[in-house]
Amino acid sequence: MRHPSNSDTPLFRDRYRVPSSRLSRWDYAGNGSYFITICLDGRYPWFGHIRNGVMSISDIGAIIDDEWQRTGRMRPCVTLDRYVVMPDHFHGIITIDHCDMDKEETPRWGVSTGHDQMIRQTGHGQTGRNQWKPQSLGSIINQFKTACTKRIRAAGHPHFAWQPRFHDSIIRDDRALQNIRQYIIDNTSKWGIDG
Repeated sequence: MRHPSNSDTPLFRDRYRVPSSRLSRWDYAGNGSYFITICLDGRYPWFGHIRNGVMSISDIGAIIDDEWQRTGRMRPCVTLDRYVVMPDHFHGIITIDHCDMDKEETPRWGVSTGHDQMIRQTGHGQTGRNQWKPQSLGSIINQFKTACTKRIRAAGHPHFAWQPRFHDSIIRDDRALQNIRQYIIDNTSKWGIDG
């Protein structure tokens, strides 16, 4: 269903889009800690179910867990903290620290997060191509989502899909970090109470 034209609403690829929630002056490729939430398309519970406050992870949820741990192992500038795989979403704490910005990161295309860290490269008469800013939060999350999607679809689930974006909160101090860690720890026991 197409919405009537509205000159105040930004368009991307001839579609209306929600403006980014990212801080416009924040360097998402620089040092920082983030609380991220990534949701599934339609909030379908692909990752498992919760009974009596305990998460029973599915085979698909196990892929998410494995790929998240791999995200930390394969990137020297990334440290992972607490995380939880929920039935229809994922929460995690990720820190980007002292990235070597000269090191090239290979984009894994296929799943867009809608993050603002995309840069436009043009030259040599080409029309240009989009590439993630190396080692940015958007690049890391995009690659995580893409790797998960490829494995899950190869395992026989061709309709698996994430929501196109993800949510992040910048963790600014130790108190905020401790509160978010506790939120992640308590998440399964509060399932159905506050989602």
